[in-house]
Amino acid sequence: MSESPFEALLAQSLALPSLPGVYRYFDAAGGVLYVGKARNLKKRVSSYFQKNHGGTRIGHMVGKIVRMETTVVRTEAEALLLENNLIKSLKPRYNILFRDDKSYPYLKIASHAFPRMAYYRGSIDRRHRYFGPYPSAWAVKESIQLLQKVFRIRTCEDTVFSNRTRPCLLYQIKRCSGPCVDLVTAQDYAADVANAESFLLGDSQLVLRQLESRMTAHAERLEFEQAAELRNKISALSRVLHQQSVESTSDKDVDILVVKVQGGKACVNLAMVRGGRHLGDRAYFPVHVEDAAGLQAEEEAAATASIEQQVLEAFIAQHYIDVPVPPTLVLGEPVGRELIEAISTQAGSRITAVFQPREQRRLWLEMAQKNADIQLARLLAEEGSQQARTRALIEALELEPDELDTFRIECFDISHTAGEATQASCVVFENHAMQNREYRRYNIEGITPGDDYAAMRQVLTRRYGKLAEAMAAEVDAPTAGDASGADARPGTAGARMPDLVLVDGGKGQVSMAREVFSELGLPLSLIVGVEKGEGRKVGLEELVFADGREKVYLGRDSAALMLVAQIRDEAHRFAITGMRARRAKVRVGGSQLEDIPGIGPKRRARLLQRFGGIRGVAAASVEELASVEGIAFELAEEIYRALH
Repeated sequence: MSESPFEALLAQSLALPSLPGVYRYFDAAGGVLYVGKARNLKKRVSSYFQKNHGGTRIGHMVGKIVRMETTVVRTEAEALLLENNLIKSLKPRYNILFRDDKSYPYLKIASHAFPRMAYYRGSIDRRHRYFGPYPSAWAVKESIQLLQKVFRIRTCEDTVFSNRTRPCLLYQIKRCSGPCVDLVTAQDYAADVANAESFLLGDSQLVLRQLESRMTAHAERLEFEQAAELRNKISALSRVLHQQSVESTSDKDVDILVVKVQGGKACVNLAMVRGGRHLGDRAYFPVHVEDAAGLQAEEEAAATASIEQQVLEAFIAQHYIDVPVPPTLVLGEPVGRELIEAISTQAGSRITAVFQPREQRRLWLEMAQKNADIQLARLLAEEGSQQARTRALIEALELEPDELDTFRIECFDISHTAGEATQASCVVFENHAMQNREYRRYNIEGITPGDDYAAMRQVLTRRYGKLAEAMAAEVDAPTAGDASGADARPGTAGARMPDLVLVDGGKGQVSMAREVFSELGLPLSLIVGVEKGEGRKVGLEELVFADGREKVYLGRDSAALMLVAQIRDEAHRFAITGMRARRAKVRVGGSQLEDIPGIGPKRRARLLQRFGGIRGVAAASVEELASVEGIAFELAEEIYRALH
């Protein structure tokens, strides 16, 4: 008698070494369930399979495990870093996850005889100087404006700089010193750039002393115009320093991190201080908070870490994998010493974590906490509004989904221009939000141009045909497993039918959808058409049903109608943008002409210009094609064959 998967996993775990490492659990479909680290791999991993966890979160997860992988490392710090690298790349179901955000912006001072400062986001080029990172584009642009006012550093592109014959408007309003037309010497400009860099690094008092020294030197040499110019810079810089909402301290580069957890959601607010200046905040919202935190609490029975601590530790470990770590972290919750040691090792410098700070750091922490409260309250309000819309639609249509959060809507729209470049779109709404990763476009071929009904038939058949076959097979062979059953989503291995299928159109489109679903053996009650009201005015739409129910008008102020309109408009936007891109490609010749040997850019342009587009080229005879300059008769025959 062969051993069960559970017994095999237990045997495998008992054979592991008693060393630090990282383990990964996988389900039957190959998805990653959980990534964890252990001081002792054998002890930790075997604990999952040596007892019955019942209906706990661990029990639910263990019941899904069919395979595991482990990696042995040298130290706990290495295990922690590897764990979070894998969490970021594999995105397991039972770990706290922070979605990848856009890279942080920087203020760049480009290498040049007269250096230019600019907003920058991307990979670092060592030829230039970079300051930051900044929490937002607004923070960078504010700093650039500040430096323009005080130090008058240029912001123009090098091509513009090289071709100026007179100073631009920025010079006139005293935001640039005019190096493009030699209104400032290279030496003075270099001094301004050096002072700007010192200011960004937090040495504002040093900059003031240097400016005062230069002003005094000019005054002693009776160079009063130059002295007055420096006096104005000193005054501007003093005003800037006085206007800073947060006082400068001995801290130059600090990150302030606080956590707020409420209603099953969490917010990590990151405030950034660079060069002694508070640059602003950025909020992060992790997913899987309840599952992951509950799992960790059960996994480590002796652990006393609160959910806030767990979320904060997950953020620090995942966030600073890709982002430079400042020398000081001010934290709203205590974190493990091994975590700080691990990121210090990775950064190659000593990182200090401060909990329960005093004086200025405490003010920073209180500001960050307030922002976290505001951001999480906003998120909960928005999600509550979306949930209310979903619930209102379900009640209006008298639907009975298994769960509100998994209620799924797929909406279809057709777009073309006079029959040209017809495309259908399918957008997906689930978990109270549009799921743009699941959007699909379908190029419609083989129909009469402009026949929207035929286009709808084609897209629905392509979308649900294979799924209907899988559902029929499930009925015929119910014990064959559920990998391709009615819970499968179109286009994926584990697909299921949506709870509602919206089509943008009235009776005609709904009738076509009814025919397709009848042929495929799918329930007609899923189909709802969105029919435009009188005068095609927004808010007057009516819902048309494929199963014979009477039309429904939800009301202009109905939350259900607002959700239907949102999804319908998104389907239309997605279809029309795809159609325009396809039409543009066709109108410039597309790949049809590019793929013909002997047709380069010049010949393609001549053909399209002569015949007014690819359709005209396709309609031309061989003789007409050969009359175009540069097109020999043999090539004209080749073009004709390729387009017919």
